[in-house]
Amino acid sequence: MDLVGACKAFVNVSDRGSFTLGAAAARIPQPVASRRIAALESHLGARLFDRSTRRAVLTRFGRDMLPSARRLVQLAEEMEHDAERAALRPLRLAVPDICATRDLAALGAEARREGVHLDFRPAPPAVRTELLGSREVRAALTGAPPGEAAWSVPLGLASAVEPRVGSFHVETLRVDRGRSATRGRRVWIQPEDDVPHVRDPLNRLRDAVGLRPAQVSVAASLASAAAEVLGSDDLLLCSRRQAVDLGLHWRPIGGISLARGYDVAADTGEEAERLRSLLGHGIARCLGAPDGQGESG
Repeated sequence: MDLVGACKAFVNVSDRGSFTLGAAAARIPQPVASRRIAALESHLGARLFDRSTRRAVLTRFGRDMLPSARRLVQLAEEMEHDAERAALRPLRLAVPDICATRDLAALGAEARREGVHLDFRPAPPAVRTELLGSREVRAALTGAPPGEAAWSVPLGLASAVEPRVGSFHVETLRVDRGRSATRGRRVWIQPEDDVPHVRDPLNRLRDAVGLRPAQVSVAASLASAAAEVLGSDDLLLCSRRQAVDLGLHWRPIGGISLARGYDVAADTGEEAERLRSLLGHGIARCLGAPDGQGESG
């Protein structure tokens, strides 16, 4: 038996002294109200209304039960209100601080169509992890090795001058012994890529081909890294999309495949999977992943 529905019918019929008016107030047909009250009477074991009169008059038992019924109806209404508020509460999501505002706005609009209200917290990789650990956000786009990631963004090298080759080979950056006083061309790593699965393979390649340690450096920000590249012959490790946005010329790296990998981490596995399935394509767009990633089957 629908106890809450029956109590709503009971309270409304009692307040209006009429099954017809009470049913209208409860927004149900009069026969439905009658059936619900009859079911409640059967459940409680006694009559709530005196059926010998044309008006809906409470029996003594009905008068005794009315306060409890009111409390139950009020509690149910409060619960429904709380559920609506909870559904509208923003889901705070930590995202890479390299995501474009227009892409985040599009993702937010897409999420609203799915009934999810997102509140974005742009931050570097380590900070996103800290925000999730301290529960300042409910979910975060965190770095993951490409083989374990939900989204993968290929990385290459970008320069201010268009290279003449299809791939850029890091060994061409070696400083000749006769030019030991020069610092050599550098590869700048932006904070978003200062993670083990990107930084460590690149450093191993640097050492293997004989580059100086300082020739692969981590910048304080994407803006400062881009400034170094725009003002010199240095190179920026970045995605193809970032290179286009910065007006740089992008090439893949010869002899090595590097990529940013991302996944969703959340308070619960269920919430993480919900974000992947509902918003996978929009998240891929924000991250600059190739077309097709994040599309649900």
